[in-house]
Amino acid sequence: MDRLSSMNAFVMAAELGSYARAAERLNMSPQMVAKHVAALEQRLGARLLNRTTRRQSLTELGSAYYERCKHILTEADAADSLAQIMNDTPRGKLKITAPVTFGSYSLMPLITRFLRDHPDVEIDLHLTDRFVDLVEEGYEVAFRIGPLATTSLTARPLAPYRLVLCAAPAYLAERGVPRVPVDLEHHECLGYAFWSRPADREWVLHQGSASYRIRVASRLQINESRALMSAALDGFGIVLGPEDFLRTALAKGELVRVLPDFDAPSRPMHLVYTANRQRTAKLRRFVDAVLRRFGGDGFSNPTDTTC
Repeated sequence: MDRLSSMNAFVMAAELGSYARAAERLNMSPQMVAKHVAALEQRLGARLLNRTTRRQSLTELGSAYYERCKHILTEADAADSLAQIMNDTPRGKLKITAPVTFGSYSLMPLITRFLRDHPDVEIDLHLTDRFVDLVEEGYEVAFRIGPLATTSLTARPLAPYRLVLCAAPAYLAERGVPRVPVDLEHHECLGYAFWSRPADREWVLHQGSASYRIRVASRLQINESRALMSAALDGFGIVLGPEDFLRTALAKGELVRVLPDFDAPSRPMHLVYTANRQRTAKLRRFVDAVLRRFGGDGFSNPTDTTC
């Protein structure tokens, strides 16, 4: 049997947890998946998977072999993609990671449009607010919000991720409308609690060249944007959240802008990908699509930089 095909079947069976699910993904029979795994085990002279009637698990060797196989298959895909680069026809799977709120509400229209435009491309989108190591975890491209650490990744600057201050009319009727930034110190201020740290306790607002740093507090910390907006809609406090996410509630009047004469903070946003690998046609086209949609003023045609 072809060893790469056997490795692919083994990796899929390990990731999906059963021969049947791997067979469905690979468009082959479960018996054929089992034969591929058995061929590898015979070649190695040891078991890779422990299987019972209820579950399967990797052996110690199987776990180490799985990681090596993933690396080999990734490199094989990169080698095969050279032909794609020559004819510039995007095809194959593109693994992407993005923050949860941005991915759910801002990125998805671009993703579905990209798939319609490129029928031979498959996208595996993983939404998480934790830091994802592209090389270690096998992703080709990531959206990063916030300052970039120094790495070997190539970064393309995007338009800033804009935030707005707003609250439910009922909350403002009960607690009063802030007139100047310092008034926020006397309100429930709802901010996003990140996976790696609690919500920001200092909000920075701008008006022209002036900046205002306000110490804020709330008895409620939330690490999920929909729950955060739900608390604001329920009249519990003033929310600092992404403009794209809150736009519909603002348009309906369910939330209203607070301190509209002051600019809420915005966060830098970048598209990053590995710099030391030849980019495939699918990745090049995706980067171009992202820059057209999220590049913003002054970033429509940026040059690659290494961050």
